[in-house]
Amino acid sequence: MLPQVTATRYVTPLREGGSLPGLMEADDLGTYVVKFRGAGQGPATLVAEVICASLAAALGLDVPRLVTVVLDPALAPGEPDQEVQDLLRASEGLNLGVDFLPGALDLDRPTGFVDPGWAARVLWFDAYAGNVDRSWRNPNMLSWHRRPYLIDHGATLTFHHSWPIATGWPRRPYDAAEHALVAAAAPVQFVDAGLAAAITDDVLGAAVDEVPDSWLAGWLSEVWEGQGAGFDDLAAVRARYVELLSARRDDRERWLASAAGLTRKAAS
Repeated sequence: MLPQVTATRYVTPLREGGSLPGLMEADDLGTYVVKFRGAGQGPATLVAEVICASLAAALGLDVPRLVTVVLDPALAPGEPDQEVQDLLRASEGLNLGVDFLPGALDLDRPTGFVDPGWAARVLWFDAYAGNVDRSWRNPNMLSWHRRPYLIDHGATLTFHHSWPIATGWPRRPYDAAEHALVAAAAPVQFVDAGLAAAITDDVLGAAVDEVPDSWLAGWLSEVWEGQGAGFDDLAAVRARYVELLSARRDDRERWLASAAGLTRKAAS
């Protein structure tokens, strides 16, 4: 399970994204970028953040440390911004905290900075997770102590927004044409076998098990166009994540083709 801390002070909103994350201090004396369960995208984005951070680490890719942040809505009245007040009140309980990396810089011109092998691993990872949010317009990478860190994976694993049609997700193609690292990456097929081997079912199970129960519980009674999500308990929800992620790992030819072709062209 992720470490748990309790929020003690809301410092400032971070308005770069649509979900209005906030910088908060916690009782462990740490400072975190908090992503709130009450934001418009709901807990699904937090689930994706946790699973993808765990999988990235399994592939040797750096991500900031994650914690769960207990939020007391009693903090809300102290904030002058009504939007922030409403968000804090809607986010009572467990939220996601991303370790704040002081002095980190946006890695917005990565092609001259990164190792081609590392870039290929990131591109493979993003294609696997279906990440549409690491483009040249918005790389979602930081440079901290001369190391690149990956951030913001809430736009991955989109199958959990429409469970009744999730079966097709493992075969969904990935468009890498505007990926931030496509021009810097070594041919992605060179890293494919090793990365796929690292994503074992045990690794997937451990990643899914890090997700708090309360973020998954809503899907037990989910209704989508009049149909239930089909889960009897939380174990079934977690098993479905592992099933879909395993299927995507094992059906790589369908979604890796675009990235492989583009990186081969860039290397020639």
